[in-house]
Amino acid sequence: MARAIWSGSISFGLVNVPVKVYPAVRQKDIHFTQLDEKGNRIRYKRVSEKTGREVDYEDIKKGYEIEKGSYVMIDPEELEAARPEATRTIEITDFVELDEIDPIFYEHTYYLAPTGKDKGAAKAYALLLQAMEKQGKVAIGTVVMRNKQYLAATRPRDGVLVMSTMLFPDEVVAPDEVPDVPDRMPSVSDRELKMAAQVIDALATSWEPERYKDDYRQQVLKIIKQKAKGKEIVVSKETPEEAKVVDLMAALEASLDAAKQRKSPTRTRRASGARKAPRARKAS
Repeated sequence: MARAIWSGSISFGLVNVPVKVYPAVRQKDIHFTQLDEKGNRIRYKRVSEKTGREVDYEDIKKGYEIEKGSYVMIDPEELEAARPEATRTIEITDFVELDEIDPIFYEHTYYLAPTGKDKGAAKAYALLLQAMEKQGKVAIGTVVMRNKQYLAATRPRDGVLVMSTMLFPDEVVAPDEVPDVPDRMPSVSDRELKMAAQVIDALATSWEPERYKDDYRQQVLKIIKQKAKGKEIVVSKETPEEAKVVDLMAALEASLDAAKQRKSPTRTRRASGARKAPRARKAS
């Protein structure tokens, strides 16, 4: 059962909707503990780079590196004074189209539920939910959680409000900062473009998230279970083949043939009969 991590209210205009925030995702990464060769846990120590001596936690200060090897020391009281006020409110300032938001801005997603059993809170929640569903809009605002201010997008999804914390614009790396991206893209022929479009069309289908599995995690869990039972794992050392430079058109034609063979009649019917989901219900 999910547990609330924050409680407050949604504020838009003069309307306040009391809500609680619940995690909407459950990460299933596999975490390992570091051990020595005999199976004993390895512990980390906080050590001074200059003296090599261990430093007690209460003696550790925060510093910001302004240039190589030069730091500005910051006191906890100074940081506390700069923290955003914990208003316990999701302050909605704008409503925008979901399609206008680039997914690169999304960070973490949470469910919003009406607080308590109060009928007034539930009705205000239902009003906002249904109005946003009808308008197909996403609410943009700010929220303070765990002493940090976030940009936040709130939208309806499957009959419930969800809030996604977002990155601020200056936190998103601009494409021109990415190395190795050519200033001018090579030209492509109409024939190549048409063939690439055919490959895309051949692989087009409706979005069904349950079709996608984390094969790596499943394989690691299988290995763990086998080793727990005392079975020996035989690892075959295969040298990965280097990528070969091939003729682009030949590669496109081979890709199209493979896509046509892979695509089943059922999948073809599903893709052709799929309808575009309402904007307000799209997943981020």
